[in-house]
Amino acid sequence: MTAETLRIHPDEPEPALIDYVVASLNNGNVVALPTDTFYGLAVDPVNLQAVDRIYDLKARARHKPLSLLIAEVAQAYELARQLDSAFDRLAEKFWPGPLTIVVKAGSKLPLRVTANTGNLALRVPEAAIPRAVVTRLGLPITATSANLAGHPECAYAIGVREQLGDKIPLIVDGGPTARTTATTIVDLSGGGNSWMILREGAIPTHEIALALQH
Repeated sequence: MTAETLRIHPDEPEPALIDYVVASLNNGNVVALPTDTFYGLAVDPVNLQAVDRIYDLKARARHKPLSLLIAEVAQAYELARQLDSAFDRLAEKFWPGPLTIVVKAGSKLPLRVTANTGNLALRVPEAAIPRAVVTRLGLPITATSANLAGHPECAYAIGVREQLGDKIPLIVDGGPTARTTATTIVDLSGGGNSWMILREGAIPTHEIALALQH
């Protein structure tokens, strides 16, 4: 297999090309596409064979849930449960943007996507391409970084091709990503407005703390 490269405009994604990407996802394929941080691997999260394929590609431990990209905050309320004021504050201040928020999963997505943790890691990215794909698909897409275990994350489509070009059928080239720092991950799944930083990335911990104080 040699991946097809599909150029899509990063700011104004062409609807016909987005349809092509969505058709590939609907066929159970893994598609690499740019986010606002790094290139990510997208699949339809309800297709468990496709989800398994990502774990195999990345040699990723099965107990690690996959983060999901959504197009707007309202989708989080469809997918998660027990969202509280801490979630509202963070989503209002940092979405769209490089913040992944871990929350309790609702019943809409298979437990396998949560790696049987019962938690979801959600994000609204600043990048237009993944948001357009999510909107057209009508579901969130996975967003784990498009790189092999132990290899660097990719800010360009060519890097994805070098690492994964013989392993996936489609790479969306939307030019370089806006950032080269991973998302910050904050865990709100404990409820009761408790929070914990799982990974400090593009947004510093003190900014999260400040947003949650007000």
